[in-house]
Amino acid sequence: CSIITSTHMQKDRKKAFILWFEEVGMKDIRLVGGKNAALGEMYSKLQPLGIKIPNGFAITTFAYRYFLEKAGIAEKIKERLVKLNTHNLKDLSGFARSREARQKLGREIRQLLLDAELPHPLQQKIVQAYRKLGRRKSVAVRSSATTEDLQDASFAGQQETYLNVVGDEALLEAIQKTMASLFTDRAISYRKDKGFSSFGRISVGVQEMVRADKAAAGVMFTIDPETGFDKVVLINGSYGLGEMVAQGEVTPDEYVVFKPMLEKKKGIIERTLGPKRQKLVYGSFGTKKIAVSERDRRKLCLQDKEILKLARWGMEIEKHFGKPM
Repeated sequence: CSIITSTHMQKDRKKAFILWFEEVGMKDIRLVGGKNAALGEMYSKLQPLGIKIPNGFAITTFAYRYFLEKAGIAEKIKERLVKLNTHNLKDLSGFARSREARQKLGREIRQLLLDAELPHPLQQKIVQAYRKLGRRKSVAVRSSATTEDLQDASFAGQQETYLNVVGDEALLEAIQKTMASLFTDRAISYRKDKGFSSFGRISVGVQEMVRADKAAAGVMFTIDPETGFDKVVLINGSYGLGEMVAQGEVTPDEYVVFKPMLEKKKGIIERTLGPKRQKLVYGSFGTKKIAVSERDRRKLCLQDKEILKLARWGMEIEKHFGKPM
């Protein structure tokens, strides 16, 4: 009886439109993509260790395929993909060589997704989940492709991210735009070069926003990404939301922490002040870029206790996943 129940639950998961972070882990990449699977893993396994992970949910790859089929655009997309020669971006279209013509099919595919209406049952599930997260909560909407974050493929930046999304209609629109971004020229070409299906699959993550625009944010590595030296934690931080750091649009502060010294509450071996000329903050809708004051530019955005806390979190994450992150 327990075996039958377990199998039934697995079937239900495979046909779920929504899965919460607490329900997924690294075993679920095919259902929710690499990014959402990792967020779910951390939400479930690392929060008990004191690592704070904002809550959220994933719109599954099944929901994406359901949308394409119900909207009647799956075959139309496939027909257009057949015409694409995606060896590289300079020759994206097999039937023409001008820049406008090369990008035409990619635009057509994206427009098909944007013009279609999300099926009502899917809309209902998304809105219900959003309201459970918190009515009119500010959320981030991000892509999570099934081939993301694999050892030999990085889809970082291939699809869109939408920040400070508030309200049912804005959320549904951002989700649809994120799905359409699976077919940017760059993403199509990248999948082809890596040997993945041109048709692709995508999950979309919806996660509570943290008001980093009132403080600082950035990117952390538990290995030096340039040298491969694995005895340090490298933190890049800047004022405002972290997207500008992730996209390389701002020169951040940089902090280097020596791992063997962390237990002694020491270990910060380098602090480099970055110019941090702009920051990304909440706007009335979405986000906006504003100048950083001269006073703030001249000081580091993180205090030592914050640097060490982040480094310890990074070490716990590395330990859980069994590899530098």
